[in-house]
Amino acid sequence: MRFHRDHLETLLAAVDEGTFDAAAVRLNITASAVSQRIKAMEQAAGRVLLQRTTPIRPTADGTVVVRHARQARLLEEETARALSPAPVGAMPSIALAVNADSLGTWFLGALADVLQDTAVVFDLYREDQERTSDLLRSGTVMAAVTAEAAPVQGCSSVRLGTMRYHAVASPGFVARHLGGGAGDLALIDQAPLVDFDRQDGLQQAFLRRTVGHDPRSPRHYVPTSEDFARAVKAGFGWAMLPDQQCLDDVAAGRLVLLAPDRPAGVELHWQRWKLESALLDRISRAVREQAGRELL
Repeated sequence: MRFHRDHLETLLAAVDEGTFDAAAVRLNITASAVSQRIKAMEQAAGRVLLQRTTPIRPTADGTVVVRHARQARLLEEETARALSPAPVGAMPSIALAVNADSLGTWFLGALADVLQDTAVVFDLYREDQERTSDLLRSGTVMAAVTAEAAPVQGCSSVRLGTMRYHAVASPGFVARHLGGGAGDLALIDQAPLVDFDRQDGLQQAFLRRTVGHDPRSPRHYVPTSEDFARAVKAGFGWAMLPDQQCLDDVAAGRLVLLAPDRPAGVELHWQRWKLESALLDRISRAVREQAGRELL
């Protein structure tokens, strides 16, 4: 089957904007025209492509067409730029998914390297490394930093390295809650901890290994990487911090290693569309090189 280019752009606008009305504003057409184009696509495919929820979500079949639409857009943009200079201010937009700790430490350095020689803008989706691959499956992003090693259908996967984490707390927190000194881990199950969000499992996994049962600790939730680290340094609670966010503070005495012999590792992979794209190749090369410098 063949889809009209304007119909594919309409599908993307509906998915990205979340409603037919918002898609209509973006495309400068009526909401009725958006609805008609989507219905025409569904009739051509013989399948329902969008769930008419708020926000709109693609069906399983719709995700296949969404991915095709994004790939078609990228290839058309690269072809146009190869044949003639791009208009002033025109740049391709690349959607990427990345976990918060990578985004807060090493990942932006890779993208900054790309910007030295490539005209592109980035649309970054922050998600837990266990769930970034879902954004690849849905066609929302073109590449992702993920904990999933097995390639998503239609994607390639390469190992980036391991992000190492340490259980740390401020000296004041250790003195108040963990018996002073290097900290008494027998008390850690009663001590407050800091979680990134309700899906953050690093602290819970450490506690299970340490105390041998599901954690009972009271917890704070701080959902940004930089502020999460600041909260730990300010004495809110203990937490697992990556090397890049804690080792300098440990050396300076601003943080204490609670279990120096029990670091945790999160293995990260780079998954991207299997697509002949010079732009995705350039981004992938920069990500692999930066990860080689920053990860184990």
